[in-house]
Amino acid sequence: MAPEQEAYIGKPKNAVDTPALLLDVERLERNLARMAEFFAPLPCQLRPHAKTHKCVEIARRQIAHGAIGITCAKLSEAEVMARGGIEDILVANQVVGRAKVERAARLARRCRLTVAVDAAANVRELAEAARAHRARLGVLVEVNVGMDRCGVEGPEEAVALAQEVVRKRELELRGLMGYEGHAVFIEDAAARREAAEQAMARLLAVCDAMVRAGLPVPVVSAGGTGTYDITGRIPGITEIQCGSYCVMDARYRRLVPEFECALTALTTVISRPTRERLVLDIGRKSVGSDFGMPEPCGRSDFEVVGLAEEHGKARVLADAPLAPGQKVELLPGHCCTTIALHDWFYVVRGGIVEAVWPIQARGKFQ
Repeated sequence: MAPEQEAYIGKPKNAVDTPALLLDVERLERNLARMAEFFAPLPCQLRPHAKTHKCVEIARRQIAHGAIGITCAKLSEAEVMARGGIEDILVANQVVGRAKVERAARLARRCRLTVAVDAAANVRELAEAARAHRARLGVLVEVNVGMDRCGVEGPEEAVALAQEVVRKRELELRGLMGYEGHAVFIEDAAARREAAEQAMARLLAVCDAMVRAGLPVPVVSAGGTGTYDITGRIPGITEIQCGSYCVMDARYRRLVPEFECALTALTTVISRPTRERLVLDIGRKSVGSDFGMPEPCGRSDFEVVGLAEEHGKARVLADAPLAPGQKVELLPGHCCTTIALHDWFYVVRGGIVEAVWPIQARGKFQ
């Protein structure tokens, strides 16, 4: 930790220079405990997605709360998590190309690594790299369950690809994966349930076909924060990859209000050129806007109406007692894309900065 970050420990959260990310550790811990309690009586297990927090300390706490391992979006994230002591990692993505498959093979010598595949050519290059590095690499066949992103299209293609995997001694077929991301953000609960259940029916139909073909399917991996309590209860789904539940954001709190918003962005008013307009020192380079504008925390006297690169434009809705130099907290619209812009979490307990945690996987998109 750099001296300028360490200097904030023991000080009130408003002492932190802005823009900055504040993380309420008590809310974080309650979120981790609440999700662990949900999965405790179920056969399905939790493999949380580190693409949200990108922080080894949070991953360790998730493991301590009973998670069976960690999910990553990219190989470079997985490398960071492995260096931090995480022993069981799923890269829920295709790892393609000579440079990346060789890195995957080297990483598989350091941790239990699993990657997703949807093409025979990728299976062959993974096997070749694993052979060259004397590694054992796990594989999940990814199925397109309605999101129309990666994944094979149905049972016949999945079985053929799985058979290709089992022919490679350097690879271990560990099962299937399918992400119902198209269902996760449906605000109507009944419609969200219907979409998730339809998606999982497609995934489990592929599972049945693989079992009939004599192929091992110990893992059926799926799920997100918006569907954890739907997909996690479906018989046959063995693990859930939800990520945002640990810190939450403005969009997710409408879907899963049982989790608390632990993450806020601290910003400073830098100008009040008119009675009706505020300018903040937070912009698109410091808060994600892909899911909408950040929202003021605990106050209704202004709203953020626009973000430039380094400025936030806010409209005053009441006689807000705000002047240049004052600080306010905002709830990001999207936690994942906000965290990816920062190097540090300023960890707060009772309004006081308790610690500063590095966001080690920030920028790890390869």
